Amino acid sequence: MTTARKVPGPMEWENLGERPVYENPWFQVNLADVVLPDGRHLDHFVIRQRSVALTAAVNDANEVLLLWRHRFITGTWGWELPAGVIEAGETPEQAAAREMLEESGWKVGPLRHLVTVEPSNGLSDCLHYVYQADGAEYVGHPEDDFESNRREWVSLKLVPELIRNGEIRSANTVAALLILHNAKL
Repeated sequence: MTTARKVPGPMEWENLGERPVYENPWFQVNLADVVLPDGRHLDHFVIRQRSVALTAAVNDANEVLLLWRHRFITGTWGWELPAGVIEAGETPEQAAAREMLEESGWKVGPLRHLVTVEPSNGLSDCLHYVYQADGAEYVGHPEDDFESNRREWVSLKLVPELIRNGEIRSANTVAALLILHNAKL
């Protein structure tokens, strides 16, 4: 896994410090004192969040296991990869495998890192680690069945159309599935 090289430049913003505004076990909202490149100060909200791990399990028919779920915040339905926060003491890879099993009822074997994305890096520091698995084994009804209405294997060929139609909206799922779709061409 590589990280972006820090290149100092005239457009870099400087964070002089942050003070907490709100905090709970899931995230913390801070107010940062930021110096803009022209020297002006700006109060900027920052959301500090726990990192997330996802799994894209792809079977021999080039289908990916997706969850059809409702997001009450946006009032939308869409396909998503199984995902969740990384718990204390857990690696991103362990969290990805655990979330897949809890949310789908399918157990994955060895995982390979696919991509790490920052879904909202203008507001939040949350990293989303996406892993890929070759297939999965059904072990039973998902423990967290409230996470989705249904779970289905969906052809990677359909990914661009599903994105265009708004059936895949989650940025981390979009990024992962476009990588997998393009790799299978």
